[in-house]
Amino acid sequence: MSNYAIEASDLVRRFGDFKAVDGLNLKVPTGSIYGFLGPNGCGKSTTIRMLTGLLQPSEGSVSVLGLEIPRQAEALRLRIGYMTQKFSLYDDLTVKENLEFIGQIYGMGRAELRQRIGEQLDTYGLTRLINQRAGGMSGGQRQRLGLAAATMHKPDLLFLDEPTSAVDPENRREFWEQLFDLSDAGTTILVTTHYMDEAERCHGLAIMEAGVVRADGPPETLMQQMGVSVVEVEAPNLRRLKEKLLPLNEIRSAAQLGIRLRVLVDRSVSEPMGWLRQQFPELEGAELTLARPSLEDVFVTCTGEGRQ
Repeated sequence: MSNYAIEASDLVRRFGDFKAVDGLNLKVPTGSIYGFLGPNGCGKSTTIRMLTGLLQPSEGSVSVLGLEIPRQAEALRLRIGYMTQKFSLYDDLTVKENLEFIGQIYGMGRAELRQRIGEQLDTYGLTRLINQRAGGMSGGQRQRLGLAAATMHKPDLLFLDEPTSAVDPENRREFWEQLFDLSDAGTTILVTTHYMDEAERCHGLAIMEAGVVRADGPPETLMQQMGVSVVEVEAPNLRRLKEKLLPLNEIRSAAQLGIRLRVLVDRSVSEPMGWLRQQFPELEGAELTLARPSLEDVFVTCTGEGRQ
């Protein structure tokens, strides 16, 4: 039995002349929460569709839960859950009716279905909403119902495609606590997101851009290995300072955060704060501090504006 729930090798998906996914290699450990971080259109959803067997790869091989995909996609569907960004249940059915319908799709008998619905209502705080039509529920309630439906059949692997894009921060936080409960019980979870704070919660992470994985590993490791020092500068005229900094080869990025400028200095500069003061005498009286790298810093350095 493999230690990996998902293994993909040299995965490519073309649409005409356009490569939506280009040479993706992926290993997702069993029982982990693994994230895909990237902007809309970078290939995250296309990747999920190939991993679930909904889309035929143009090149490469995929193994999910020990099954060869897409050849064994039908067998896989009984062992996975899938929750999309858009609410995909029935607005005119109640909470109970939606869960009954999903359970029946997976062939649950009456007694098993009744017990499982009770468990899901309790787990996801839906008991008092049992007779509420889905169309009249709030965004957070609909999200909890979507997760309850996706896990009705106790899947070994759960795919979540930007599931928190339409809910507030409090509901997002509660949702992630529920994901950790599922992971702790042995469910493997693959989640796509464009929220940095969510990506930082994952056990492992792939940062995607234009169909290519630019970085892959535990978030903490990615932050430690990004190859820059982070200096926060509190000084007058930050916009003008940023304009002066960006042309320098040693500067990977500079972005304003309130009254501070967050500057990413290449690790080839051994004393970044002293170097900055030397380059810009106007910083003599300014406050400079070394800061902990963030996942946003990693994203900037390995995609778009951060790559040289």
